[in-house]
Formats: sequence, C-alpha cells, structure tokens
Amino acid sequence: MQIIAIDGPVGAGKSTIAKLLAGRLGYAYIDTGAMYRAIGWKAYTTEAPISEGSLEKLCDSTRLDIELTDSQQRVIVDGKDITDEIRTPEISRMSSVVSAYASVRRYLVKLQRDTGISWAKRYGGVIAEGRDMGTVVFPDAAFKFYLDADIVERGKRRWKELQDKGMEAELSETVKGIEERDANDKGREIDPLRKAEGAIIIDTTGLSVEEVVEEMLRKIKGKSFEN
Repeated sequence: MQIIAIDGPVGAGKSTIAKLLAGRLGYAYIDTGAMYRAIGWKAYTTEAPISEGSLEKLCDSTRLDIELTDSQQRVIVDGKDITDEIRTPEISRMSSVVSAYASVRRYLVKLQRDTGISWAKRYGGVIAEGRDMGTVVFPDAAFKFYLDADIVERGKRRWKELQDKGMEAELSETVKGIEERDANDKGREIDPLRKAEGAIIIDTTGLSVEEVVEEMLRKIKGKSFEN
C-alpha cells in the first residue's frame, strides 16, 4: 500500500498529471480539490452565509460521496451527481473562499484521509492531488511532489480547459482569477499552500504532461531502488 501526494497551485497540471500517473502505476486517483468545490457548490447554490458557524452546519448536513469509475472520479452531494457542475469559474472561486474555514477543512481532511487509506488498501496505492496533501492530509506519504508553473502558462492552461468545455472566458480574466486564487491559497491562516518538507519540486512550464509523468516515475523508481 502506497500513498503519493501531489500539491501545487491552480493550473500547474496536477489533475491531468495525477490521473496519468495513477494509470501508469495502477493506483486509484483522488482529486481532493473536487471535494472543496463540492462544498463551495452547495454553499453557492443554497446561498448559505459564509461564516464559520454556517459552514459547519452546512458540512454537518451534507452527504458527500466520491466514487471512482474507469474514466473519472464522480462527485455526489446529497444524492446528486455534480461532477460537471463544479467546474465553473464561479464554483472555483467559491471553493477557494470556503477552504479558508476550519470547519470545512476538518470535515474534508477526515474524508480525504479515510478515502485515501481505503482506496490505497483496495488498489495497492493512491495518488492524492490537492494543495495540502503532503503537508496536512498525508504527511507520511511515501512520495511528495510539488508541481508549479509560470502564472501566464497556468492561465493559458485553465483558459483552454474552459474553452474546451464550451465555457466563455477571457484569458486576461482567467489569469487574474488565478492570481486571486494563489493569494487566497497561500495567504490563508489554516493549512496554506506550501511545499511539503522533502517534496520533489517540478516546474512544469514548457513540459508536456507525458514529460512530467516520466520525470515523476524516474524519481519514484529511483527512490524505491535506493530503499
């Protein structure tokens, strides 16, 4: 049983890379950011007040299920599949807002740990991708990676992703949104985005997904051989 943690800012390529790495290793893949988007989605759609007490009640009354299929991770809130609905700029911003609250983080960190351990046992290993995987959720992960990229390239990647999904977006606004998300993620008091101790840092700027995955596999195999 092995857990591999991947952290980094929005647009660094974490999700695509984590999925491909999981496929190459035959492991399960957990997109923990989708869990924050799920809580952000519920807060947004129910127009819940954004406060510690309100969000604690919202989490207590929420049933969040994460299901793994052959093609992707499905996100189900209170029996409703919202996998596609959480991928909008509005929900992205809302997920960043709710992620700063202790009640939300307590609720989701427990769910992430429980899911990660369960799936690692079932599939032999798990790739956990997010923003505090190596620092908070799985500090004892066998491997910790921190992926980053130039902010302009991260903006272009996210803009193309939105375009591919048929969502209208301006590149400049997308880059601005990423800058705001970076500030929120790195500046929050609780579990801010940072490099985990011992993390392997990879700058994905100018690299293809396949090149990044190959580099990660080299690091994993090299360290495994050393041990």
